[in-house]
Amino acid sequence: MKAVVVPNVSLPEVHGSVRVTGFSGWMRRFLAFAGPGYLVSVGYMDPGNWATDLAGGARYGYALLWVILLSNLMAMFLQTLCVRLGIASGRDLAQACRDRYSKPVAYVLWFLCEIAIIACDLAEVVGSAVALNLLFGIPLVWGVVITGFDVMLLLAAMHFGFRKIEAIVITLVTTVAACFAIEVFLSKPEWGALAAGLVVPTIPDAGAFYIALGILGATVMPHNLYLHTALVQTRDIEKTLAGKRQAIRYNTIDTIVALGAAFFVNAAILVVAAAVFFRAGHFDVSELQDAHRLLAPLLGAPIASTAFAVALLASGQSSTITGTLAGQIVMEGFLKIRIRPWLRRLITRLLAIVPAVFLIGVSGGKNTVGLLVFSQVVLSMQLSFAIFPLMSFTSDRKLMGEFANSRGVRIIGYALCTVIASLNLYLLFQALGAAWMALIVAIAAAFAIWVRFFYRGD
Repeated sequence: MKAVVVPNVSLPEVHGSVRVTGFSGWMRRFLAFAGPGYLVSVGYMDPGNWATDLAGGARYGYALLWVILLSNLMAMFLQTLCVRLGIASGRDLAQACRDRYSKPVAYVLWFLCEIAIIACDLAEVVGSAVALNLLFGIPLVWGVVITGFDVMLLLAAMHFGFRKIEAIVITLVTTVAACFAIEVFLSKPEWGALAAGLVVPTIPDAGAFYIALGILGATVMPHNLYLHTALVQTRDIEKTLAGKRQAIRYNTIDTIVALGAAFFVNAAILVVAAAVFFRAGHFDVSELQDAHRLLAPLLGAPIASTAFAVALLASGQSSTITGTLAGQIVMEGFLKIRIRPWLRRLITRLLAIVPAVFLIGVSGGKNTVGLLVFSQVVLSMQLSFAIFPLMSFTSDRKLMGEFANSRGVRIIGYALCTVIASLNLYLLFQALGAAWMALIVAIAAAFAIWVRFFYRGD
């Protein structure tokens, strides 16, 4: 494995490679900037999010739609901060952490982020394998192995420029959205109940509360924060205040539109589950295979099951692209080294494929949703270590200049970070138990004390 020192920019091979100047008209200028938001949006509709959406709709109808809306608004807020950090400072989140924190802290943050990327890759692998099984009858274990070869497609696309990668991802996102538009049309939801579930916060019982926590806690993907701060730097913007202001404005619009599409997909999953399974009395549908099997007979349309599987496959495959880029960004940003992209992707995929093959083999393929939930728990463990640095950096006037967060944004942001951290701590407590939580807190406290009072390396 050959490691080299990388240039001091994010994603050096595509940094500033997309021209955005010289376009006349608002729409043409916006389209020149559009793209990074859609690459980020796939993380909000990847297979790991499907389990909680399905369970919420099947058990509680439309009652938890407002949770999806709230979590999406939270994601929009955090991703717009990523836009500001990447453009105003010229640093991605990993680079900013490496610049501002001591080496031990930076290395720990890198390690945690790598674990999060592997966990997310596990969800993509399992989701894609389930989709291949549903569409072509391929056994889950072989489906997991096959997904390892999508690296070749990704590498081939990279040779044609970064806009081609964006085009592929946007096509896949559009495929997912189109499939669920068909599902919603066929399911004929109760629009009045749907609207009420969207704007009236309700928690029917303790089970609904747990699912709501799962939706909120698993929505914001930590690697997406690192990814977005780098992707916005692929545009060749003017380095003036006016140029940065324009870039932030157009990228913010791109982010809101793209995450709006992600909201539609997540809401559509819950709506279809409510309109089909909840209405028919199938309250315990949570497995992806069960949802696929029941859709066609309950709706009387074979295309419903096919659209579900195609959407699942497109969701998993699009997420692999962003996982690759995120892995490259955190390795280069935290460690200032780079390995060959194909080798980086192969290592990440093997680290996801091996446990996926083992766990599917042990369970006989009966608990794929359990694997997805496990991946979300691991992601939850890392989230706080990304959102608090993000808020800190974007509030630093020395780093951000006039683009630093206002007092109102800081209050909202830190309150939001505290809520997300609390929810994820609660989910971890439920998943791991008091003993493991106490051990994790003790290790974290001991590490913080060592770095603060005893470390003298930097």
